[in-house]
Amino acid sequence: MDFLEEPIPGVGTYDDFNTIDWVREKSRDRDRHREITNKSKESTWALIHSVSDAFSGWLLMLLIGLLSGSLAGLIDISAHWMTDLKEGICTGGFWFNHEHCCWNSDHVTFEERDKCPEWNSWSQLIISTDEGAFAYIVNYFMYVLWALLFAFLAVSLVKVFAPYACGSGIPEIKTILSGFIIRGYLGKWTLVIKTITLVLAVSSGLSLGKEGPLVHVACCCGNILCHCFNKYRKNEAKRREVLSAAAAAGVSVAFGAPIGGVLFSLEEVSYYFPLKTLWRSFFAALVAAFTLRSINPFGNSRLVLFYVEFHTPWHLFELVPFILLGIFGGLWGALFIRTNIAWCRKRKTTQLGKYPVIEVLVVTAITAILAFPNEYTRMSTSELISELFNDCGLLDSSKLCDYENRFNTSKGGELPDRPAGVGVYSAMWQLALTLILKIVITIFTFGMKIPSGLFIPSMAVGAIAGRLLGVGMEQLAYYHQEWTVFNSWCSQGADCITPGLYAMVGAAACLGGVTRMTVSLVVIMFELTGGLEYIVPLMAAAMTSKWVADALGREGIYDAHIRLNGYPFLEAKEEFAHKTLAMDVMKPRRNDPLLTVLTQDSMTVEDVETIISETTYSGFPVVVSRESQRLVGFVLRRDLIISIENARKKQDGVVSTSIIYFTEHSPPLPPYTPPTLKLRNILDLSPFTVTDLTPMEIVVDIFRKLGLRQCLVTHNGRLLGIITKKDVLKHIAQMANQDPDSILFN
Repeated sequence: MDFLEEPIPGVGTYDDFNTIDWVREKSRDRDRHREITNKSKESTWALIHSVSDAFSGWLLMLLIGLLSGSLAGLIDISAHWMTDLKEGICTGGFWFNHEHCCWNSDHVTFEERDKCPEWNSWSQLIISTDEGAFAYIVNYFMYVLWALLFAFLAVSLVKVFAPYACGSGIPEIKTILSGFIIRGYLGKWTLVIKTITLVLAVSSGLSLGKEGPLVHVACCCGNILCHCFNKYRKNEAKRREVLSAAAAAGVSVAFGAPIGGVLFSLEEVSYYFPLKTLWRSFFAALVAAFTLRSINPFGNSRLVLFYVEFHTPWHLFELVPFILLGIFGGLWGALFIRTNIAWCRKRKTTQLGKYPVIEVLVVTAITAILAFPNEYTRMSTSELISELFNDCGLLDSSKLCDYENRFNTSKGGELPDRPAGVGVYSAMWQLALTLILKIVITIFTFGMKIPSGLFIPSMAVGAIAGRLLGVGMEQLAYYHQEWTVFNSWCSQGADCITPGLYAMVGAAACLGGVTRMTVSLVVIMFELTGGLEYIVPLMAAAMTSKWVADALGREGIYDAHIRLNGYPFLEAKEEFAHKTLAMDVMKPRRNDPLLTVLTQDSMTVEDVETIISETTYSGFPVVVSRESQRLVGFVLRRDLIISIENARKKQDGVVSTSIIYFTEHSPPLPPYTPPTLKLRNILDLSPFTVTDLTPMEIVVDIFRKLGLRQCLVTHNGRLLGIITKKDVLKHIAQMANQDPDSILFN
């Protein structure tokens, strides 16, 4: 009796922490599509079903874009309000942040637009004054207290409800997109807790950003919405196409850069990215950006806080300082990766990792205590970047724009280069201290058990370095106009150098040094600034920072964290250059016990159950007989267990002595023997095989390009051994003189 005519629930699915079989998933999707297409010719209802199936992908992208954009808007508005809550509250309505509170005020002047009677600092509320040392201490104390409260809530919620909500999430998403399964990582609880704790973590003033975690949030939206569509719910490979598009939507709302988001997904996170996914990513990113623009979280019709527009042309000589910023970005990226990975390894291997709440509170306390006295560390990092990118106008009241005005303002047009005033020199000192604090504290912050992105802190480090260099160049050009490098293009009273542009180039260089992004980074920065003429400086800085960082260490921060956590991720960008053969890597080795196999027509249910209970393998090769070792196919452990359990429940007479057949036809049975169990339907009849003398570089290429779980090794047609993805990863680690046992995800 063949009870497998109907599909069994659970067959063809995967256990947690297993790799999917891309070839099998794609094949199943093609079969499903072929069936729908054939049926569509039979009736109108089947045709409607065929059209709705084709349209479901676009509908899913629309829903992902709407949900991602809405959540990003909610996170932006909440984080802005809670960041301001550390400094005071709006008596006109506690739900207003500082900026909105003073917008509604009738008693505010243009020069002091951030001061209004409706906005009260904590010292005004508690001791009714904002002047004097005691008021400063009260404000200082309240700032630190709120920061600690927000951080404590964030780490507690993550620890209790959703441990997967910590970190940026991009290393794990890269691993999931490569075919690994981490159940719950993109689930409902993770989405809810990540959204809430991301607001709390950003508001606490820690040196972290919300941009990386927004990719995780968008992918959670994608995964949850996939369950509404059969086509994506039942096929892991199709679901990963959706997650690639969701990652693009996440970057789109993080930076207000839809095209940059698509390129980020293609360059940085996706493993399999067909042309259809490119179009759908583009649509999802468009819808997400449109939704965020409709919400208008910053009230300035922009999608990000630090949108700028420069119009001053740059000059060829300036490529030298831009390349210097690229070198700085590469050095900072390499330094950060090494120190952060060393600290994270210490956290994993010592007692420190057992006390995540204490660690978060200590780092938050140190950050808040050191941040409050300096206005550039006290403000949110996004506001700091906005300030650094800003091109000074006549009406700017910022200390960075405190220049001496030695010209006739009635001429109009652009402001010429001017000598720096007292405020600029004071701001330079404060920015230098801010740079040191950001460089040091970010190393300890990234990787803690709270949602933490790396884009914004990296951009802040680069923007500070860039602004310092830009102001230095500006003053050099002003005081030494006669120098050959300046006099050819910089005339007296002209606006030669834009310090804000240097900040922007520095931000791109540092972000590139840490993540090793190039194309997507330049496009994101260009979309942020709307300045087409600055593509060359950005490209020069991004390429230089990548070259310098690659010279000091091959891995970007996300790849380094993947390796630290032991995720089974096969990097597609690296070449395998060693002259080893398949027989050097396969299991079993020469002195090992023989390979565990099943025979096609001579094993009982009890024999198979014994093999399953005594081994932990994910699947078993099926051979004609133990003597011939001729390969028939490959069967997965999970499918075997589910099928045998199902047969015991639903098929009469199946007992431990029933023989299992993987053949097309079973021979006629003698009387009084228990019925047989036919399991040919769960057998993969076309497993990938290589010969024992196949070079490992070809085997590695096959694993990368086809996304295999395992590959069988034969010699003259006889089964010899098996190579799994984990064996390949261990072999690559061994060849690179690394610990092969580090490729064990726990």
